[in-house]
Parts: sequence; C-alpha cells; structure tokens
Amino acid sequence: MKIIAIVCLAIGVLSTIACIADDPARTEDVSFIAKCDGSEQRYVITLPEAFNADQQHDLMIALHGHGSDRWQFAKADLDEARVARDEAAAHNMIYVSPDYRATTSWMGPKAEADVVQIIADLKAKYKIGKVILCGASMGGSSTLTFAAMHPELIDGLVSMNGTANHLEYENFQDAIAESFGGTKAKIPSEYKKRSAEYWPERFTMPMAITVGHNDTVVPPDSAIRLAGIVKKLQPNVLLIVNNDGGHSTTYDDGKAAFDFVLGKVLEGK
Repeated sequence: MKIIAIVCLAIGVLSTIACIADDPARTEDVSFIAKCDGSEQRYVITLPEAFNADQQHDLMIALHGHGSDRWQFAKADLDEARVARDEAAAHNMIYVSPDYRATTSWMGPKAEADVVQIIADLKAKYKIGKVILCGASMGGSSTLTFAAMHPELIDGLVSMNGTANHLEYENFQDAIAESFGGTKAKIPSEYKKRSAEYWPERFTMPMAITVGHNDTVVPPDSAIRLAGIVKKLQPNVLLIVNNDGGHSTTYDDGKAAFDFVLGKVLEGK
C-alpha cells in the first residue's frame, strides 16, 4: 500500500572530453580541474536529442548513491536512474551526472564546491534555463543538503530515499566523517549545516521526496519530517511514502515525483 501525500511545502574549467560508445554524438565524459583543490574531477553529460546550442535548455543534475560513481545515473538500469534519464530526455533537458567526489561523497565541502563549479561552467558554456537537482540514497541525501546550502542555484529537486538529518543518521559514518572533515562528535556544526531538516525555510522551490517505510539503510523519518515542516511554508511539495518499500524507489513513484516537480518548474502547473 502506498500513501501519496501532497503537502504544502515541498556544479571550472572544462578540459579532457572522451566520447562514450553508447551515443558519442550526445554523451561525453568530461574532466575538469576543481577550483577548491586543483584535483581532476569528472562528470558525464548527455545533450538532448533535439539539442540546439542557440536555444535555451533546462538542466538536470543527478547524484549517484554510496559506493557508486557518475556512471550509475548515466547508464545503470536501476529504476531511480532510468526514470531520471527518461524524464530529462522527455523534457529536452541537458542531463549531467557528476562524481561529486565519487563513491563515498555525502556532499562534503569539496563535493559541494564541485557541484557549484559544474553549474557555473555549464551556464557559461550553454544557454541554461531551470536547474533541477535529483538523486537517490546518498544522492538523495546530497540533493537535500546541496539545495539547503545553495537554494539560489536550484529551481526544483527530487530526493529519493535520502536523509535530511546527518546529526541523527548513523550509517556509513566513516565515509561521512572523511567527507565532512571529522566525526559528528568533533564537528557537529558541520553536520548540522549539511542537514536539510534544520533549514526548512530555504526550500522555496518545488520539491518531491520519495521514501520507503521499511528502509533501514537510510531511514525515512527525517525526510518525512522535513516535508511536514516545509508544508507550513510553501505549497509545492510532493511526499511519496511506500508503506511496503525499503531502500529503493519504483519507476512509477519516481515518475510521479519528477512529473510533479517538472510540471511546477517547467510548465508552471
């Protein structure tokens, strides 16, 4: 059984580019030098089939899960990645999947800086309209974190199976501590800063959150609470709770989430 509730709330220098065999005309693996530390970082970009450099295109940025990298949302067959790619293609959007410091990022300071830089680089290179941020698991958590820290850069978001509270989240703590620069006991303010639940007033953009009631990998409670808080501030939020679900979002639930946000952002519905 599913409960679907509409609640009144709701990334630079481009360098080496290698074409991907699947669709070399439209998909590229891009490397860039990160301004924050001078390291080489990467993202995958797919231009829409009807891409026209003289026209404006909206942008979707998709953030991968823990243990994966940029290729998960660029090519993987899991529902969350497929629906993101399909929705971007259906709306003629530029689609980008960054490493954001790859397998164990959790949107720490360097990952955050990379995404800010990628957005700026893409806006300098293409005619970018609206920016939609999405992700699942670690990527869903990081979507909430980034949007809370940079609401001025994001016009809409879809967070699938993510946490909104790093102070209470207990899994993957070694990876998160490495990404954030220390444990929550040592730098609690950093964990609070990256916990979307503490900053509901910053979520002024249309947003959709999907969670599974039985998720033990990333428990849904904080994301549900965030939706409940933001609903008191603005009307453009869709919360989808799969009462029988675990740590995944079905294609249909993902499509409902994207349709809601893209409808609000791109079509003004």
